[in-house]
Amino acid sequence: MASAVFFLDLKGKPLLSRNYRGDIPMSAVEKFPMLLLDAEEESSVVPPCFSHEGVNYLYIIHNNLYILALTKRNSNAAEILLFLHRVVKVLTEYFKELEEESIRDNFVVIYELLDEMMDFGYPQTTDTKILQEYITQESHALEVQARPPVAVTNAVSWRGEGIMYRKNEAFLDVVESVNLLVSPTGQVLRSEILGSVQMKCYLSGMPELRLGLNDKVIFDHQSNTTGQSVMTRGGKAIEMEDVKFHQCVRLSRFENDRTISFIPPDGEFELMSYRLNTSVKPLIWVDCKIVNFSSSRIEIVAKARAQFKKRSTANNVEIKIPVPDDADSPKFKTTAGNVKWHPEDSCIIWKIKQFGGTREFSMRTELGLPSVKDTDSYAKLKRPISVNFTIPYFTTSGIQVRYLKIIEPKLQYQSYPWVRYITKSGPDYTIRLAN
Repeated sequence: MASAVFFLDLKGKPLLSRNYRGDIPMSAVEKFPMLLLDAEEESSVVPPCFSHEGVNYLYIIHNNLYILALTKRNSNAAEILLFLHRVVKVLTEYFKELEEESIRDNFVVIYELLDEMMDFGYPQTTDTKILQEYITQESHALEVQARPPVAVTNAVSWRGEGIMYRKNEAFLDVVESVNLLVSPTGQVLRSEILGSVQMKCYLSGMPELRLGLNDKVIFDHQSNTTGQSVMTRGGKAIEMEDVKFHQCVRLSRFENDRTISFIPPDGEFELMSYRLNTSVKPLIWVDCKIVNFSSSRIEIVAKARAQFKKRSTANNVEIKIPVPDDADSPKFKTTAGNVKWHPEDSCIIWKIKQFGGTREFSMRTELGLPSVKDTDSYAKLKRPISVNFTIPYFTTSGIQVRYLKIIEPKLQYQSYPWVRYITKSGPDYTIRLAN
């Protein structure tokens, strides 16, 4: 429960506020910049919430803004912080970019959104698609007294009634991003899989969907001692951390029989996300050697190998290899793809459009060096190699969709579910260079 919500600039000056309960003086926000400064001096890590004279301050930072909530009660801090993040998401989808200027230009719409998203300090509707049905950006539309959609008041707040499509389709994508750090010898020092199940639903009426996963990758009925979900693969238990479901999933049924049952929102949404801290071998391994042939020439020899099954293919592979800042006159030779020198980023980028499983390609680059050495430049040469790729029809964890049932008892139409699998490199897929 929040008493008031404020939008502040980076100096702590209020730009816009909404007082829901009136139990906190508005002067309390004036103390926020000094309290934040004191907290920064006391600790290098500033908490997202703190208290002063009986007032609780909870805030998040977005671009050049502080979004601050004040409350006097012993409220659920996680709920309030989550609400502030939802406010940022909604306003970003409305205005494309949420910053100080967009706050000043759209204060009328923001006030209306804040009134609909929270009532007397209690969060209400935070789904952008529902809000956009009756709160628009056009000034002429704001003058019309629009009726809130039924979804605001019924049990299924994320889906409106009366949705009709000529062709009923549901698209499901299982997307996994692999992050890992590999030593020059090929030893995996750190790895994780970030997964998500993303959906696009174009279905009429009020359908119920049931999703079943394969038997090799299942959620164990018993949680481990830390309360995390556990799934098994080939008899080996793997801890799934940070498992999150969309609000449409019936959690009670999932807890009972591990069935993922839900009435989906209309259009695009993320059904669930998960994280696996498990040992993953590099899907694409790069062995790179740098040789100084003379004081004026350096040679880079790289071999890239696809360490996945032959039936899969990685698309748009991009291997970024660091080079000295003062290198020049590059010469390239490769068995596949093309290589380009990017002096502004002090690297060469080797691109391979399609990289078949178990295949291996090599690349050789020769670069000139100045006669006067820059020690900082050669220190930067020790930056790791980064790799980007996408592998369709493939999942690293082994998760598979066994079935996706669509049930609409009233309309009983024929529907078409489509399922895809995609594995891609995460933002931290790196391989260290040898000393």
